[in-house]
Amino acid sequence: MRGSINRPPTPDAEDDREQDLTLQEIINIKLIESGEKERLKELLRERLIECGWTDEMKALCRAFTRKKGRNNVTVDDLVHVITPKGRASVPDSVKAELLQRIRSFLVSAAL
Repeated sequence: MRGSINRPPTPDAEDDREQDLTLQEIINIKLIESGEKERLKELLRERLIECGWTDEMKALCRAFTRKKGRNNVTVDDLVHVITPKGRASVPDSVKAELLQRIRSFLVSAAL
């Protein structure tokens, strides 16, 4: 079998996967590099406090802990039980505001 002098060697398939970032990964990198991700996280914190979501989650955690017994609950238990409820109860207005901010960022970043 003859090799071609003009063709570069074929890279390993593993190398290709590292170079092929998904759109989500590219957006995440741009958000981090620009500092926008931290600003979005802070905005989310503020909005969740304003609407009472954080107090609601604290109350759910306390109720679960009382029900199971303080010494019988781990952080993993709380995360497993509370996370689905927490995600489902984020107000639509907060989600919409964050989505709009992300869209604006993407337009300004020309992605």
